[in-house]
Amino acid sequence: MFKNPSRNTIITVFMIGAFAVGMTEYVVTGLLTQFAADLDVAVSTTGLLLSVYALSVALFGPVIRLLTLKFPPKLLLLILISIFIISNIIAATAPNFEVLLLSRLLSASMHAPFFGVMMSLAMAISPPHKKTGAIALVNGGLVIAVMLGVPFGSYIGSVLDWRVVFWMIVALGVINLLGLILVTPNFKIADVPKITAELSALKDKNVIMLIITIVFGYSGVFTAYTFLEPMLREIANMGDLGVTFSMLMFGTFAVIGNFSSGRVQPGKLTGAVTLVILFIAIVLLGFTFMLKVPYLAYLAAGLFGLGTFGISPMLNAKIIFAAITAPALAGTLAASVFNLANAIGASLGSVLLSNNFSYTEITFIAGGMLIFGALCMVATHFIEDKDRFTA
Repeated sequence: MFKNPSRNTIITVFMIGAFAVGMTEYVVTGLLTQFAADLDVAVSTTGLLLSVYALSVALFGPVIRLLTLKFPPKLLLLILISIFIISNIIAATAPNFEVLLLSRLLSASMHAPFFGVMMSLAMAISPPHKKTGAIALVNGGLVIAVMLGVPFGSYIGSVLDWRVVFWMIVALGVINLLGLILVTPNFKIADVPKITAELSALKDKNVIMLIITIVFGYSGVFTAYTFLEPMLREIANMGDLGVTFSMLMFGTFAVIGNFSSGRVQPGKLTGAVTLVILFIAIVLLGFTFMLKVPYLAYLAAGLFGLGTFGISPMLNAKIIFAAITAPALAGTLAASVFNLANAIGASLGSVLLSNNFSYTEITFIAGGMLIFGALCMVATHFIEDKDRFTA
């Protein structure tokens, strides 16, 4: 164990953990056809590996965090990353689809509390003016996973075998476990939080408005994102190379957006979130039209990534600041709400497409949802307790 590790060292270890978990969540999108062929199931069935994961994070995350309130943060992180390692070993050795799906459920169970505790600790060791930035740094591990880890994992899966990808993730988990053992502060729990006090945050107007914004507004992002790859192929007429470059643009701009948003001070979060939500809405309203123009299609993908991941650190930080009665649950609640929005948005997109809505109509609906989210943030400005968001 390192004695008095620096803030940067601790957050770097947290970023490695976020990268590993983010890779587990998203890498399956590039492996679905391999799962289908190897495990003898339909490609449509393998989509459950995505939707079930997101829904499980949303449902089980807060429950597990409430059941572990007595656990010191470091011990809880070590338990959660151990569950992560075990779940990916199960995935790598899965003899059939049912076992693979079970491994996803197990991995999803640790996702929200793991991110929640890391974000809370990152904020706790940061000065007031760097608290939003701390969230962005931890979240940066996940964004980098989307940018680099997922394409690399998909490539390894196609060249070697999808099981190799999960063994790589196991190795990342072990590295993170060792890092957490060595550098995570041994914060003691002075007073064990009461479940009733933690749950009271769900009745708080500040928290309720943010949940509404994310679930019914920001979910529009996932309604469109679900079909990013087919839109690039069918509207922009891109081949494999074009799609790969577009996804790289999405990921690169996502990293820029994520770390740029970390500079926003707590008192300016509401205005910044409103502007970024409107920015994403404008991008989506013009998205399919931009895809029809050479080179603008790449820019469209980049701008979509810039907004999508530029807003998440700010919303995460805002929920944690807002939920003052739920210091233990706040971070987990933020991760769970985002995954609920993911599940709702992706499901809505699938329903719309199956009912013969065009991609343009789907992006318009997604843009409308985001405009609703922006209006929620405008309303939040007038009713929120602003003293909670002062550095």
